[in-house]
Amino acid sequence: MAIGSDLNPGTSPFANLQLMMNMACTLFRLTPEESLRGVTCHAAQAIGQGRNIGQIKPGFRADLAIWYIEHPSELSYQFGMGGLSKRIVAGSVEDVL
Repeated sequence: MAIGSDLNPGTSPFANLQLMMNMACTLFRLTPEESLRGVTCHAAQAIGQGRNIGQIKPGFRADLAIWYIEHPSELSYQFGMGGLSKRIVAGSVEDVL
């Protein structure tokens, strides 16, 4: 299942992917790992980019968020708690903490 925020001012005012992951786990009973795949590889497939993005894999383009967490479940169940350590966008590293 692809998971995204569909951010728009009329019907979906939420931009937080962690909230969407939480909703996928609580409303659709996905595991935290399934919700993480939903916002990465399944989302890339849904927009026709599954051969280029959505996985950490040789040959794939990658913008990355590096989280200071011990388990993927923290992304789904503790949204809004911080934990984002670094971002890598187009090859440039940005410290967040």
